[in-house]
Amino acid sequence: MDEFIRQLTSGTSQIGGFGIWETVAALGLSFVLNLLIAYVYRVSHRGPSYSVSFVHAMIIMGVTVSVIMLIIGSNIARAFTLVGALSIIRFRNAVKDSRDVAFIFVAMAVGMGTGTGFYLTAVIFALTMSGMIYTLSRFEIGAAVSREALLKVHLPSDLDYHTVFTDVFYQHLREASLLSVETLTGGELVELVYSVELRPQVSEGALLDAIRPVIRNNKAVVLVGQENIDV
Repeated sequence: MDEFIRQLTSGTSQIGGFGIWETVAALGLSFVLNLLIAYVYRVSHRGPSYSVSFVHAMIIMGVTVSVIMLIIGSNIARAFTLVGALSIIRFRNAVKDSRDVAFIFVAMAVGMGTGTGFYLTAVIFALTMSGMIYTLSRFEIGAAVSREALLKVHLPSDLDYHTVFTDVFYQHLREASLLSVETLTGGELVELVYSVELRPQVSEGALLDAIRPVIRNNKAVVLVGQENIDV
């Protein structure tokens, strides 16, 4: 115990070849850089699948990778031992967004950089990736330019849904594809879900105003951003 206190106060204790204060610096820097990555993830995220648990897990993973790299050092036997120990872990949660996978790799890379002593490399990488991610999100690079949406309507069952919307769709839409048909309220109503693309000059409100008389003022909903919606 006395020897541990002496090494702690003198800063000569070694962890995987690093002094104790170097270890603290590596973990602290990894935490700060992964906080930056997590912040960029939050401000650039699109869609309803945002998870605070994923953000926390990303930060924890980055810091943990730093510790793993410190422990391994240049010891090959220790590296194989850790690989064998970690191989028993099984992850059951499916990652819905491939973008989330990319952020996991970024957090791991930051952890590896700080854990192996490449502090400047880790800082430059984190700052560069943050700028790249923000630019991709801010200017919507790669986004398809279209006015696609989901249209959900409740139609009286005595109307033929194959032909009742022909005129309305021709005037307001470029394309319309029927996705699902479901009966409601004991067969009195039919719920229809369409994938539609509006014409450039047509608004969502104008489409709903045109549909409402056809469906006798029953429910009609336009869902935009349908790429983030599970039907």
